[in-house]
Amino acid sequence: MNTKLLSVITSGVLSAGSAIGLGGINTLAITSLLSVNSTPAYAQDADEQINVRVYQRASPAVVSVVVGNGTGSGSIISPDGLVLTNAHVVQNTRRTVTVILADNRRFPADVIAFGNNGLDLAVLKIRGVTNLPTIRLARSGSIQVGQRAFAIGNPFGQFAGTFTVGIVSRIDRERGLIQTDAAINPGNSGGPLLNGQGELIGVNTAIFTNSRAGGNIGIGFAISVDRLQPFLAAVREGRAPRVTQRQQPRTANPPVDLTLNGAAINDRLGPGDNILPVDNSFFKVYRFEGRAGQQVVIEMLSREIDPFLILIGPNRREIAQDDDSAGGKNARIAVTLPVSGTYMLIANSYQAGESGNYILRGLAGAGSRRNRLRVENLILQQEGVLSPGASVLSSDGSFYRMYNFQGRAGQSVTITLESADFDPYLALLGPDGEKLAENNNISQNDPSSVLSVTLPKAGIYRAIVNTYQPGGRGRYLLTIR
Repeated sequence: MNTKLLSVITSGVLSAGSAIGLGGINTLAITSLLSVNSTPAYAQDADEQINVRVYQRASPAVVSVVVGNGTGSGSIISPDGLVLTNAHVVQNTRRTVTVILADNRRFPADVIAFGNNGLDLAVLKIRGVTNLPTIRLARSGSIQVGQRAFAIGNPFGQFAGTFTVGIVSRIDRERGLIQTDAAINPGNSGGPLLNGQGELIGVNTAIFTNSRAGGNIGIGFAISVDRLQPFLAAVREGRAPRVTQRQQPRTANPPVDLTLNGAAINDRLGPGDNILPVDNSFFKVYRFEGRAGQQVVIEMLSREIDPFLILIGPNRREIAQDDDSAGGKNARIAVTLPVSGTYMLIANSYQAGESGNYILRGLAGAGSRRNRLRVENLILQQEGVLSPGASVLSSDGSFYRMYNFQGRAGQSVTITLESADFDPYLALLGPDGEKLAENNNISQNDPSSVLSVTLPKAGIYRAIVNTYQPGGRGRYLLTIR
C-alpha cells in the first residue's frame, strides 16, 4: 500500500505567505538562549545537548528570504552563496529577492533554478559573497521513522532563527516526502529539517492549520534529501528550469459536514478546488462529530481518480490515512475514535492534478467488540424513505432508490433490505448495468429481502431499493456487508 505524506486542514494550507503578527510568543527568548557559542548550563541531559549542538551547527547557515511583503526561509548549501528554498516562496518574484543572514546582514539574491515537474524547490544565488557557513546534506536513504527531527526558520516573518524539535512521523520514499511533528509555521517554508548531526534531511514545504491566520497543528511536510540530490545535480549542470512549473497553492474553503450513517456524498475534485502545496494535488475537507470508543469506517470511491483519505482528531493529531484499502485504488479508513469531539477528514487525490468524481461515505457503530466487527465488515448502511419524490420504476410505477458501492472481483457481499412499512424488493446491478440478482422475501415469515453474491469483477455496483407492490411507501434500512 502506498503512503503519502500529507494531512488535513480545517480552513487553510499556509506556506511562506505574508507575515502574520503573533502576540505573546517567547520564541525570541528561546532562540537567544540556544544561540550562545558554548554549551548552556541548563543542558543537563543528552537530549538537551543534542538540541544545542544541532542548533549551533546549523543555524548560522539558515536565512530568511524576503519577497515583497512575504517571507520564507532557506539553507545556504555552498560557501559562495547558493541557497536552497521552496519554489512557492519565490515563484511570484521578478527573479530578485532579499536574503537576510543569521547575523542580520542583508544581500540581494537571484532566483536561478526551479524544481522540475512542479517539485517545490528553488535555488537562489546571493550576490557578491564568499566564505559563508553552510549546511551539509544528509546521505540519501538515511532517514528513518521515529528519528528526531529539528526545524529552523523564520515563522510568521518575525522570529528568525526559531528552533523546534520533533520526530519523523512518516516517510513516503516513493514520492520523497517526510512528515514531521516538529512545529513548522508560515514563514518556515524553505527552511531545513535536520537530523541529530545537524545535517539537512529535508526542505520544509507545507503545514496544516486550523484557521486562515493560524499556525501549526503538529503536522508538517518536507521534501526529502533523496529528491534534493537529483535536483541539485540538474542545477549544477544547467538543466533545471528557470521558471516555476507549480500551480499557485490555494486556501481551503470551510469544511463540509459529513453525516455518519447518513447519505453518501457525491463530489468532485479538480481545477478550482484547494491545492496542496506539498504535491500539487487537489483536496476537499469534511468534518463530523465522533465519540470516544466509536467504531468508524470511512470510504472514498472513484473510477476517475486515485482517492486518498486522512483523518485528523480533535487534538489536531493524525489518526489514520489510507490509499488503497477499499480495493483497486479506493481508500478506506476503519478506526476506533480515541476521544470525543470534531474530527476532520481530507478527501485527496494521490497524484498531482488528478480530476474526477468520487463517492464519500462514513459509517459508525458503538464501541463493543461485536459492533466493531460489524462496522469493520460494513460496506454501506443507509436509512431512507420511499415516498413521492423518489424515482419511479417505469414498469409498474413503484418507488425506488439506488445506492452505489465499490466492489472487487471475487468479493462476497450480503445485501439486506428491511422495512416495517412496505414489502421490500431488492436488486443488484453490475458495473456494466446488468442485473446480477434480485429478491423479494427472505422466507414466508420474513418479508425482508436479502442477496448473497460473489462479485464477478471490480467496479461500481448499484443496489436498487424498491417496493414489491406499486404504491408501497415508507422507511427502510439497507445494509451491505
